[in-house]
Amino acid sequence: MKFGLLFAHQVPPESGISSQETYRDMLRCLPRAEELGYVSAFQCSHHIQKDGFCPGPLVAMAGAAAVTERMRIGTAVLLVPLYAPLKLAEDVAVIDNLSGGRFVFGVAPGYVSQEFAAHGVPREERVGRFEEALDLMIQAWTGEPFSFEGRYYRVPEGRVTPKPVQSPHPPIWYGVSAPGSLRRAAARRSVQIMSPRHGLAELEAHFEPYEAAAEAAGWAIPERPIIRQVFVAPTMAEAEAKAAPAVDYLYRELYGAASAAGDRVLRRDDGSVIDDPTEVAFTTFKDRYIIGDPDFAIRRIRDYQAAVNPSEMICWMHMPGVAGADAMASVELFASEVMPHFV
Repeated sequence: MKFGLLFAHQVPPESGISSQETYRDMLRCLPRAEELGYVSAFQCSHHIQKDGFCPGPLVAMAGAAAVTERMRIGTAVLLVPLYAPLKLAEDVAVIDNLSGGRFVFGVAPGYVSQEFAAHGVPREERVGRFEEALDLMIQAWTGEPFSFEGRYYRVPEGRVTPKPVQSPHPPIWYGVSAPGSLRRAAARRSVQIMSPRHGLAELEAHFEPYEAAAEAAGWAIPERPIIRQVFVAPTMAEAEAKAAPAVDYLYRELYGAASAAGDRVLRRDDGSVIDDPTEVAFTTFKDRYIIGDPDFAIRRIRDYQAAVNPSEMICWMHMPGVAGADAMASVELFASEVMPHFV
């Protein structure tokens, strides 16, 4: 089992941390993380958020590519319908060249209503635009020349250069959970990257339609990455003291708020839906993240191995409001005390 890192660059208003610090923390962290054996760095993204949640994931990962040599770098995930797909195809090709063919294109249709309203994209068109944009980008990367005529996008004959380093194009990872979207991911032979907002039972349920569709298509799934909020410290009390406020903030301000607005449900561990963001707290979803001492982390990761057998756990340690030095201490301790148990 492999391990990677996830970044979001959120800054809670009361934290006293600047957005500039979070990007510098990432750039300082990654060369050392690569030395420690982490195999990937991913950037998640949202738009028009009050806390700086990264709206430019490709720009951030270009920085990550510049300070690493071997790690995969990628988006987890980029909200495709909010972008012009031809320009996105060009930018992805550039970052794949910049990184020497290390880029993973993690994508999703998005779900937060205010993001679609701000970008002038009808939310009800998000899935259609998402799939059509991917079709267009694949043709742009592989066609010589190409043209495209779709319902939402039209491109006259032309070329996209440079071509990506990876052939026929960078791997496309889907960050979705609806059964239909999971089946489309498998039909496209795309790896499914599982969100940290889902509990273990939900992850198992989401893998079922995806695996069934892959089997029907005669495709062997090559990877099973999952994202988890992770933070380790020498004691349980210290880990919870430093990371619990970050989890409270993240689940309340993003996942809980979206559930309350009806954009996408957030479920308790018993399966019931959260409809009031004030109900969201660290203890509500305590089995959903890995926050504790190294022995606790080892036990919890083994639970995930038994249930969903992930090929890679992408660890979200630089959580909102966590000081860069504290996140880096967790990165170091996790590498020395936890990772060796999963070689």
